[in-house]
Amino acid sequence: MSVFTAAEAATPAGPSPASPASPAATGTVDTVTDATFAAEVLRSELPVLVEFTASWCPPCRLIAPVLAELAAAEAGRLRIVALDVDTDPVTTAAYGVMSMPTLMLFRAGEPVRSLVGARSGRRLRQELSDVL
Repeated sequence: MSVFTAAEAATPAGPSPASPASPAATGTVDTVTDATFAAEVLRSELPVLVEFTASWCPPCRLIAPVLAELAAAEAGRLRIVALDVDTDPVTTAAYGVMSMPTLMLFRAGEPVRSLVGARSGRRLRQELSDVL
């Protein structure tokens, strides 16, 4: 599992090696791929917020620090991961993602909330408060 940084958001990323599912949030925004999505997201014991992102997407770069802050604040309660739509098209298509950034919250392996577009940390917390 690799750590997603703002610098990586601005550069294309290749597929990362598969890693075991993490039972607890790390306080960082981790990267998932088509190969690791089921283990890292669908089988997670914690709710997982997935950012469907792209290196060419300015709003994705804007929301990166918001997600990093939320990951740190909610460590142990919520896991946040990023999936690059260009390098991982299978998962992107499976969930019908057409715009970036799309934020999709998964609980018990099922999507329970989908949000499109960058937003402030305060607004994001409000929009997720009833499902966390």
